[in-house]
Amino acid sequence: MKEQILVIDDDNDILELLEYNLSVAGYDVLGFLSTKNVRSALLQEDINLIIIDRNLPDIEGSYYVEMLRSKNINIPVIMLSAKNSTEEIKEGFIKGADDYITKPFDMEELILRVKAILKRSNTEQKELAQNIAYKDLKLDLNMHKVIIGSTETTLTNLETALLQILLINKGKVLDRDFLLQHVWKDTSTIHPKTVNVAIKRLKEKIDPAKNKEYIKTIRGVGYLVA
Repeated sequence: MKEQILVIDDDNDILELLEYNLSVAGYDVLGFLSTKNVRSALLQEDINLIIIDRNLPDIEGSYYVEMLRSKNINIPVIMLSAKNSTEEIKEGFIKGADDYITKPFDMEELILRVKAILKRSNTEQKELAQNIAYKDLKLDLNMHKVIIGSTETTLTNLETALLQILLINKGKVLDRDFLLQHVWKDTSTIHPKTVNVAIKRLKEKIDPAKNKEYIKTIRGVGYLVA
């Protein structure tokens, strides 16, 4: 599946030039002359990168990026602008840009920067998918270990899967049947008390001093990470 880039520039010639060259480089491109319909596009499409001019007819581009960041929309952004003073470039980064390219620009350089940002973004997404953080605890799904402060503790595959399901369902009480189905999979030969034993061992590994209470036992109901 092609990565999708959203471009906003009020100069139609530049917009068409960007759309053409980015398409030739292998990307799907959505082009806009203003931010009018951008929000709906962000909601409906899986956008990997935004390229935005600052001199737009409806809003100054850097303020639009700042607004996106305030709404926790963290898609990588390249600002493409004729505003080229040191202070203006600094302002662009402060407002939330990941990169800043001044006009006139070299198309080959822009595409190289696009590739670099997307590569970095994809790497970060993979790292996020392999790690789950909770309070001072970080679960490394790839290495099957839990890191608390500077202390690393190795987990079994079962303990990793058990802690993962508890963390991704944070705030929900999970009963033994749910955990058996989602962690042990084949429940036909597994005694329900197996969950109790596994939870006890997991607690001992991640909280040996018994003062953190990452996993709470809700008597008669199940287990909760709150």
